[in-house]
Amino acid sequence: MAFDGRLLSGVSVLAAIVESGSFVRAADALGLTASGVSRALARLESRVGVRLIERTTRAMKLTDEGKRFYEQVAPLLSGIEEAASVASSARGAVRGRLRVNIDPHFSRMLLADQLARFIERYPELSLELILREQVGDLVADGCDVAVRFGEPTSKSLIARKLLDTRVLTVASPRYLARRGRPATVTDLLQHECIQFRDFHTGKPFEWEFHQGDRVVPVATQGRLLLSDAATMLGACIAGAGIAQILALGTQPLLDRGDLVELFPDWPGEVFPLYAFYPRRNPPAKVRAFIDFCVEMIR
Repeated sequence: MAFDGRLLSGVSVLAAIVESGSFVRAADALGLTASGVSRALARLESRVGVRLIERTTRAMKLTDEGKRFYEQVAPLLSGIEEAASVASSARGAVRGRLRVNIDPHFSRMLLADQLARFIERYPELSLELILREQVGDLVADGCDVAVRFGEPTSKSLIARKLLDTRVLTVASPRYLARRGRPATVTDLLQHECIQFRDFHTGKPFEWEFHQGDRVVPVATQGRLLLSDAATMLGACIAGAGIAQILALGTQPLLDRGDLVELFPDWPGEVFPLYAFYPRRNPPAKVRAFIDFCVEMIR
């Protein structure tokens, strides 16, 4: 079969539109005009025989056929990029654009302060962080890697565990002065406990306490149900109730006395942090970011 360079060019234009989210930004990235991008997409749609993107005056999105097409060709484009790096003897070079789908709590509590160090280390790399609560579809979203708390739920992605972090039960001095400090974990039944929504189930996380092989579930109650870790931390510090938080990145709050750990003798419950990526052999830029996260955590 003869190679169709125009087809590859059209696919590249489609990828730029999807990854940038607009025709104008795609045109800037490719060095084309917006009308040139539109014509290239029209030629590609004519070539494959289906409409790939629905366009309105306010928004654009992939059609069902377009989503399936992009999911198939995006890994091939990444493969071409990687092959080009190998051909130029730059397999180990960290360069290009890295798009990361990242947990908002991890980004705000740990990564934000380290971003300058990361981009200084890799001057040929540009980094885009997408803060989202769920991984979603990495390929369709044009993301290279995702970082998320919790056990993997997708079998289509490669998962690498970065660490297990402790789950702490905390309250602010203001709350404890008003309501008293619970002496045992079952005393929490008499307290206002801030609930956090599990995105996978849509229900609040169940509270458990681990001490060696012993596990004690406690059916806590509270009038405040949240889905954002930063809001939960702020509410807890302000005295709204007792909360369960991740130890990762929160030690300064304990050191300053903003929060008090209530049950240090129940240290056994942990929550994992994973990196997810779509290919078994990720490019150098993905490996560099994951290694940097591990280094930063340790």
